[in-house]
Amino acid sequence: MELYLDTANLTAIERLSRQFPLQGVTTNPSIVAAAGIALAELLPAIRALVGPQARLFTQVLAEQADAMVIEAQALRRLDPDLVIKVPVCGEGLVAIKRLTLLGIPTLGTAVYSPMQGLLAALAGAVYVAPYVNRIDAQGGNGIASVRELQQLLSLHAPHCQLLAASFKTPRQALDCLLSGASAITLPVEVAEQMIHSPAVDAALVKFRDDWQQAFGTE
Repeated sequence: MELYLDTANLTAIERLSRQFPLQGVTTNPSIVAAAGIALAELLPAIRALVGPQARLFTQVLAEQADAMVIEAQALRRLDPDLVIKVPVCGEGLVAIKRLTLLGIPTLGTAVYSPMQGLLAALAGAVYVAPYVNRIDAQGGNGIASVRELQQLLSLHAPHCQLLAASFKTPRQALDCLLSGASAITLPVEVAEQMIHSPAVDAALVKFRDDWQQAFGTE
């Protein structure tokens, strides 16, 4: 199982990479824009925090396949180990095929249906990212989509990993893992919910108070 953090917040990456067994960091254009740091500066900064073995994911902004390929090559010059995120649309599928032939690993992103994810995998993507909460928001069933997509990948594209994304609660992430997803990427707020609990905090306070009442502070 692979666990990623979905953010470009350097402070959060530094803090949570100490606590979580992270395999790397995922970003998208909106996340990078929120950070307000150009990719030429951001990617080396993230790499310095997570180490040389971690995987970083960055998304192309171009809308045509030729431009997507050119942009992907430019991004890989910033970090030669980048996985390039490509939206799974008609032009995106063309770009994924071309990038695969060039030996550039891709993630098919903005996946809203199992067949969409399978097409990206068959085009050569090494990861596909279903948007769990966004599928729910559109009246679908995000967890069911993850389950069906994982079955399709296992049967027809075993080279490709399902990297579930778009979470609002830890429960969604847990259900994805129980449904067979081999990788998930968590926004900072969901990651923090996984390790912060009022019940745990209260228990620790009680342990400390009981000890101090029995033995003092020394």
